[in-house]
Amino acid sequence: MKITAIRVQRLRLPLEPPFHAAWDPDPRGHFDASIVRVETDEGVTGIGSGDTMSGFAEFEHLFIGRDPLALAAHARALETISFHAGRYWPLEAALWDLAGRALGVPVATLLGGGCERVPAYASLGELRPPGQRAEDGRALIEAGFKAVKVRIARDRIAEGIAVVAAIRDAVGDALEILVDLNQWWRMAGDIAPGLDPQAARRVIDRLAEHGVLWVEEPLAGADLSGMRMLRETTGVRIAGGEMARSFDELRLALEHDALDVVQPDVVLALGISGVRTLADLALRRNRWFSPHTWTNGIGLLANLHVCCGVGGGPYLEYPYDPPGWTPERRDFMLTQPVGIDTDGCLAVTGAPGLGIELDEQALAHHAL
Repeated sequence: MKITAIRVQRLRLPLEPPFHAAWDPDPRGHFDASIVRVETDEGVTGIGSGDTMSGFAEFEHLFIGRDPLALAAHARALETISFHAGRYWPLEAALWDLAGRALGVPVATLLGGGCERVPAYASLGELRPPGQRAEDGRALIEAGFKAVKVRIARDRIAEGIAVVAAIRDAVGDALEILVDLNQWWRMAGDIAPGLDPQAARRVIDRLAEHGVLWVEEPLAGADLSGMRMLRETTGVRIAGGEMARSFDELRLALEHDALDVVQPDVVLALGISGVRTLADLALRRNRWFSPHTWTNGIGLLANLHVCCGVGGGPYLEYPYDPPGWTPERRDFMLTQPVGIDTDGCLAVTGAPGLGIELDEQALAHHAL
């Protein structure tokens, strides 16, 4: 079997009302997605999505005509490309999807089959006042969730802590609460000062009073000693790594005892092959592996299969913050949005590959 073509289709879903992402100063009036198809001479096609794939055309010759099942070689090629250009990991997800389809098994099985489902946490994306978030917390319990992640803006710390307190008061122990400070990386153009280790420690100490499960990205990703200090002095788990540029970035974080929870997103950072190896290292060090997943339903499925393949957890991120962010918006390119089951879990269905079913009418309607 040989790769005959790599096709990238760009989509845009208008958002009305706009989505006010906590990590982005500009409201989002549309949601873009790039669909990657890898076609073969035997009629098997793999599908991926995640980062934009902008500029990939000049590198596709490195894959055309090659065996699509040479997954390790393709992952190494993508690592070399990422040094010079963009994050083209959606292509690798498509190759894994293709491999699963060709062999008739889920990608999670190819990666080890550690488990078949993992509890999801509702990952909130907007900044809302404490009273509203208390109501949202109660609604999440009704929807079946057992955990929620709250984002706190570095210029609205007091309000963020009040939100956590309001949710805890409203739900008691019915929800685990996770907190994201979004300090590891920056949006383009964001050069404002971030939290230093002592400021972050004071924030985490206050969050600890409300029994948070972990605090995500409290410092810049390069400050491994600072994150290790936070782990050791606050007693709260420290998480991070969603947008890591290289395998060694997170390997060093593990070696420096900087993280309790490693979170690379397979369609944004390291790819499925790299994340699979890193997850195994983390689990062998008695750390948690809970990948970030904030792209779309295809990216969510890719991370789900890796998490289940290695037996990760205890939770998997599930972007969910209605009405601004719903499964229908997030997964507009799929025939059905990816949903949780009655136990609040995301499950590998048993379908070959990543279990992707594209809505061709939606793709045609939203094509750029």
